[in-house]
Amino acid sequence: MNDRRTQSWALYEQRLRRVSAYIHEHIDEAIDNDRLAEVACLSPYHWHRIYRAVHGETTAQTVKRLRLHRAAGDLASSCVAVAEIARRYGYPNVQSFNRIFKSVYGLPPALYRKRGSHVIFDPIQSERTPGMFDVTIRHFPSQSLVALAHQGSYMAIGKAFEQLIGTLFARQQFNPQARMIGIYLDDPEGVAEADLRSYACLTELVTAEFAPPLEAVVLGAGECAVLRHKGPYADMRFAYRWLYGEWLRTSGREVADRPVFEIYLNNPREVAPTELLTEICLPLK
Repeated sequence: MNDRRTQSWALYEQRLRRVSAYIHEHIDEAIDNDRLAEVACLSPYHWHRIYRAVHGETTAQTVKRLRLHRAAGDLASSCVAVAEIARRYGYPNVQSFNRIFKSVYGLPPALYRKRGSHVIFDPIQSERTPGMFDVTIRHFPSQSLVALAHQGSYMAIGKAFEQLIGTLFARQQFNPQARMIGIYLDDPEGVAEADLRSYACLTELVTAEFAPPLEAVVLGAGECAVLRHKGPYADMRFAYRWLYGEWLRTSGREVADRPVFEIYLNNPREVAPTELLTEICLPLK
């Protein structure tokens, strides 16, 4: 019986991983439940229920969230026309893209580009002075995490988190009280996007053995400068620029030889992008 259950969990783990990969790799194409059911090798009726039970949202909600997440990143960091961004992420026209984007982000795309949360970290556009941003110094104890390695754009680390959660769920090791943490090993402005290395992690609240592709990762103890960011993940690159370029330069502190990490205080499936809370943790000597 145990062997049968183990084989069943392994099959669901593979199916969840395949579907997550397919969604992320075809996010700018038409995706429907029938096609995802084929990828999962399950009937559409059952697959829809299994996916929602694991991820807490429907596949349609996942696709919408990921498309808008990437669109917000393009708006914040490029001069690509709004119409081109709408086409890039599968919207039939600018009007529908404007309506859907505003319903989620609170501003239509053109205004988001000018007034989104990323703007407050731009010294040219922002009316705030660097000293007005709250950075606290906190000591973190050593912490054990269960992790899944990710290579490529940091904007796409959500794929690794989904596969991490799906794998733990299939193995009956998922703890819904665990907190999400992202560890980022490279500077995205100095390393080619395809070569960026990171880890999607969950706090390990129970002792367990984690078979590949999962691995145990330890966050070392030490002090960190912690900047709390409120807003879409797509805007956080600007917070990093401010933290390194303004705060660190005037703080009198030195960075430690430990990777920067992010603690996600709420869930993008449960709150609007404008309400996301993230602690950016910069290790210090």
